[in-house]
Amino acid sequence: MTTPALLPLSGRRIPPLNLGPPSFPHHRATLRLSEKFILLLILSAFITLCFGAFFFLPDSSKHKRFDLGLEDVLIPHVDANRGAKNPGVFLIHGPDEHRHREEEERLRNKIRADHEKALEEAKEKLKKSREEIRAEIQTEKNKVVQEMKTKEKKPLPPVPIPNLTGINGGDPESSDIRKKREKIKEMMKHAWDNYRIYGWGHNELRPIARKGHSTNIFGSSQMGATIVDALDTLYIMGLLDEFRDGQKWIEDNLDFSVNSEVSVFEVNIRFIGGLLSAYYLSGEEIFKIKAVQLAEKLLPAFNTPTGIPWAMVNLKSGVGRNWGWASAGSSILAEFGTLHMEFVHLSYLTGDPVYYKKVMHIRKLLQKMDRPNGLYPNYLNPRTGRWGQYHTSVGGLGDSFYEYLLKAWLMSDKTDHEARKMYDDAIEAIEKHLIKKSRGGLTFIGEWKNGHLEKKMGHLACFAGGMFALGADGSRMDKAGHYLELGAEIAHTCHESYDRTALKLGPESFKFDGAVEAVAVRQAEKYYILRPEVIETYWYLWRFTHDPRYRRWGWEAALAIEKYCRVSGGFSGVKDVYSSTPTHDDVQQSFFLAETLKYLYLLFSGDDLLPLDHWVFNTEAHPLPVLHLSNTTLSGNPAVL
Repeated sequence: MTTPALLPLSGRRIPPLNLGPPSFPHHRATLRLSEKFILLLILSAFITLCFGAFFFLPDSSKHKRFDLGLEDVLIPHVDANRGAKNPGVFLIHGPDEHRHREEEERLRNKIRADHEKALEEAKEKLKKSREEIRAEIQTEKNKVVQEMKTKEKKPLPPVPIPNLTGINGGDPESSDIRKKREKIKEMMKHAWDNYRIYGWGHNELRPIARKGHSTNIFGSSQMGATIVDALDTLYIMGLLDEFRDGQKWIEDNLDFSVNSEVSVFEVNIRFIGGLLSAYYLSGEEIFKIKAVQLAEKLLPAFNTPTGIPWAMVNLKSGVGRNWGWASAGSSILAEFGTLHMEFVHLSYLTGDPVYYKKVMHIRKLLQKMDRPNGLYPNYLNPRTGRWGQYHTSVGGLGDSFYEYLLKAWLMSDKTDHEARKMYDDAIEAIEKHLIKKSRGGLTFIGEWKNGHLEKKMGHLACFAGGMFALGADGSRMDKAGHYLELGAEIAHTCHESYDRTALKLGPESFKFDGAVEAVAVRQAEKYYILRPEVIETYWYLWRFTHDPRYRRWGWEAALAIEKYCRVSGGFSGVKDVYSSTPTHDDVQQSFFLAETLKYLYLLFSGDDLLPLDHWVFNTEAHPLPVLHLSNTTLSGNPAVL
């Protein structure tokens, strides 16, 4: 899933300190003395202010935090005063009070000494020349940079890798199917080779203009999104020379300490997911190290009153914000709800529970909230903890939240019963309120807006056919057969949305109003941007049923992509799937290599390649191993105990 793009905001920069010569050279000596005297006064006043503030400002710990009705989620518990009215506030009486006063006096003396020391250091500093000050500043900067590099190179703790099954193989028995799989591999090579020539290091490719491309979800930097997103597809297909080229670029060029504002959701599913998958498949440590470095840069996004992360975060400053269009500054369900898989693996690989705690905090908060008609609205305000606009969708804005509830259960070796219950509850509400049949007998998933059902389904929602099939086993009241059939009905509807176009490629969204069924009405909904969701559902249904129609439908889609989207410089989306002479949008999306071509390749592979009882795919189609309890019990790693 991709988030709508916005124009990047211009950033402010603090002017650099000017250590050059003064404007009036003939007053240099006089100005130097004045500057030193003023600077000395400022330093003295500042330290005195800090000294006074320590004793005279009110104790903030005694002020009650605003109440969202979520105390046990938002306020950390402290064992020393369990059950207290205000956790974290310690009351001191009797002999303890005397010790407390002695401690205060000791601190006062220490601050006085530090104050005097700081003044002496300031005086000594002011005696030095500009050149000496400049040299000291440069030395300190070099020291900080070196410390950062040392920290980045710090080895992560050794972790036993789960038993990895089905990394290679999958050769089909039929020669016809083998030829089709080889064709998909050739399409991947065409997409990669042209990116390698014309867009190397850029986030994406403009295959007609033959140059790099990017959107603001990746920020202003060249982060090589296509390289990271495509790595596991290259590895699975056996394109190992191309894989090693991507690895070399990552080792030499992928840098997250840049002044760039990125989408937390998108870099999580594409970069962290892609790097973790590449690590598990290849065993190369660099991928794990880079994934952890990026994850550390995303953590400041969670610094909100509720712990619901901002949609965007600046990788350098840590400043976060939400999309301007998102319901009064709300965070988006499909974005903050699509972190669990990657963050659990981060805690597993690092032994640091912080990532696990962040996503479990989100889950606990959601469990406490009322849900209209049992449905999760798409918007939640990270400041107030209240829902935004009551709009529920299994397509854009909501989709992967439900996917990750199911996959959290699967990834835990089916031990995360809390996630399974949340998934089952959500799916029951969705089936009751959002899933309908059209007059022509097509099953579709509508959107709930302002108290009524909008009979429109997006291409993004077509992933749900595969989700229902994946979640059939383990469903309540022995309804496995029901959900497998529901998945098949959704797959059929989405195939119809493809089959009713001139290009045999599906539109971005399609309606079910009156005589119009599974057809886009508005011009702005008629485009196809190389999306994978329909092919993803074909693959899941093929794995669970081996019904040949899914391979047939998948091959129809592959031929249509080859015929209408392939250009000499790669692959491009098209602007109108109902026009027999389409116009290209000139963008080769990174998810085309990560998802669309991977799902097509797997569709024409044997089931022994990435078997679903050992691997769970994140929402960007990056496979992550199931964490079987027998393989993941690590002392000091509470995320997996």
